[in-house]
Amino acid sequence: MKKIITLLLAACMVFALCACGSTAASAPAAQEAEETYVFKQGFDLDYPPYSYLSDDGSVGGFDVEVCKAVCDYLGWGYEAVPFNWDAKDAELQAGSCDCIWSGFTVEGREDDYCWSEPYSVNSQMILVADDSGIKTLDDLAGKVVGVQTATSAYTMLTEDRTELTDSFADLKVYETYPIAFQDLKAGGIDAIAVDATLGSFLISDETGYSFLDESLGDETYAIGFRIGDDALRDQVNDALKALWADGTIAKILENDDYTEIADYISLS
Repeated sequence: MKKIITLLLAACMVFALCACGSTAASAPAAQEAEETYVFKQGFDLDYPPYSYLSDDGSVGGFDVEVCKAVCDYLGWGYEAVPFNWDAKDAELQAGSCDCIWSGFTVEGREDDYCWSEPYSVNSQMILVADDSGIKTLDDLAGKVVGVQTATSAYTMLTEDRTELTDSFADLKVYETYPIAFQDLKAGGIDAIAVDATLGSFLISDETGYSFLDESLGDETYAIGFRIGDDALRDQVNDALKALWADGTIAKILENDDYTEIADYISLS
């Protein structure tokens, strides 16, 4: 009788262990099925009003707000990946982010990324103090001009407009445009080569600064994905169209911080 009871107890224990093993094996699959896709936006940590990282660790900017709206629309989670602009390609290729979305210029990079539809068109301009005596591009001869590293303005000045750049006393390269603007205000440089929307934001609360009438050239902003990520790009494109149609993006543009860029934002 004791042997029978012992055998029954042993059988029950084996059954219980098998049942536990079966439950443990299925748990990861169930968890994976419930997991929300997290979209990782890579952006310049100091490129207002498009993107920025505050001292308290919070992030903001027009591109950041629109990206969050896209994630909400698609039912995705959102993760901010701020970086120094010259590290953008390394971050994207390492998989740290899913895209570069931060006032990112298409021209000159057409074949380097899987591009979204463009959402902004503006110009590269020269920003100066009104009392600088600089009125035309020719007046930049012998002057010190600032620019942010790895930007379209930097490319234009170092590759496309070298004759103009050769006339400068110096081309001073900065990590960010806000730092360059502080140097302009302090008299450390004579001018800044910058896109019209960002430059307009920098001087929105300032007096005594303006752009030259002549531009360095026009540019188009879009979102850069890794080559081959067409399906992900298409999902974001479709969401952007929907958010434009339902007024969500227009609502975001009502923010006073985006007044200077509102006229440049549109979807084809």
